[in-house]
Amino acid sequence: MPDDLVLPPGVVPDVAPEVPVTPRDAATVMLLRDGDAGVEVFLQRRVQGMAFAGGMTVFPGGGVDPRDADASIAWAGPPAEWWAERFACPPETARALVCAAVRETFEESGVLLAGPSADAVVADTSSYLEGRRALVAREVSLARFLGDEGLVLRADLLRPWANWVTPVEEPRRYDTRFFVAVLPGGQRADGWTTEAADAVWQSPSDALADWRDGRRMLMPPTRVVLSELAEFAGVSDVLVAPRAVEKIVPKVVRDGDEVRVVLP
Repeated sequence: MPDDLVLPPGVVPDVAPEVPVTPRDAATVMLLRDGDAGVEVFLQRRVQGMAFAGGMTVFPGGGVDPRDADASIAWAGPPAEWWAERFACPPETARALVCAAVRETFEESGVLLAGPSADAVVADTSSYLEGRRALVAREVSLARFLGDEGLVLRADLLRPWANWVTPVEEPRRYDTRFFVAVLPGGQRADGWTTEAADAVWQSPSDALADWRDGRRMLMPPTRVVLSELAEFAGVSDVLVAPRAVEKIVPKVVRDGDEVRVVLP
């Protein structure tokens, strides 16, 4: 892991808040599939002008909201207590993070990590378009949507990967847990979201090459996890890789006109 990473211009304000903002819990999911040349990951370029990470290439994800705390959700896989141990947080927070991961992935990419039973997953999500729209409009919770459709959240399709916290110098801060998940058979990821200007499947190494050549903008956490994924030959290797999640809180350092984050 590099010990410092240069930030794109304008990401960090010239004057930091006098009192650091409390980070908001968030979840992001690295959707993976095996391509001809190895692992591919689903990436979306956020719309320019968005309050956070506008123009950046990111994975599907977003902040936890009150809907994600609905404990009535049908659940299969590791319980909230298991996730709480991996992410060093209370079980209630862990449950909401997993729900946010599944909800945001469905809202932003159309990929639904759920199925009609604990050992099945939906193969075609086109029939759930109205439910997806209702989730985006915040009209229903994930628990309500899954309950109405007779579906079970498949927490076992997710793997914990990393935990990054926005530097204290920034006015918008997130305590983001990174997950990995394999694209379920029969499903397709799309770019149907107002938050994304485009969407693409790409190998991690190609995405990093685009960043180095100025064709993409990547936040430091995205660059680091892409570098990690680039080390694996296939999706199965990613899923079985031993992983200890530690909270990473970078520090912003200014050197003339250059702003970079230094990792602990």
